[in-house]
Amino acid sequence: MRKDIHPPYGPVVFRDKAAGYAFLTRSTATSDRTVEWEDGRTYPVIDVEVSSASHPFYTGNARVLDTAGRVERFERRFGKR
Repeated sequence: MRKDIHPPYGPVVFRDKAAGYAFLTRSTATSDRTVEWEDGRTYPVIDVEVSSASHPFYTGNARVLDTAGRVERFERRFGKR
């Protein structure tokens, strides 16, 4: 890699507040806010809205759609033919 053209790459904590889950990884993303991690060191923290701990694909908690209700609503709107 060429020197002085890449952003610094270091440890960052990503925190999913919806699931109450945080993980330490390396990234070029930075933040002004910090958090003390389990090892006693302080790392920058980035809050995310969705992670593998809260995404329905990974958790298996998919939303069940009310297809019968949708069909009934459609028939009320446009009538049966």
